[in-house]
Amino acid sequence: MKRKIKISRIALLLIAMVFIAYGAARGESNSVLSKAIRICLECIGIG
Repeated sequence: MKRKIKISRIALLLIAMVFIAYGAARGESNSVLSKAIRICLECIGIG
């Protein structure tokens, strides 16, 4: 039972790492960062 849980955790971690790498390769990090900056500036009242 514990072995299945450990294997599933490792599998989910690997899948998450693959998706993060895929998004970074597509340049999605720049998009996310620009949206985060825009939201922060709107909250402050500058943007």
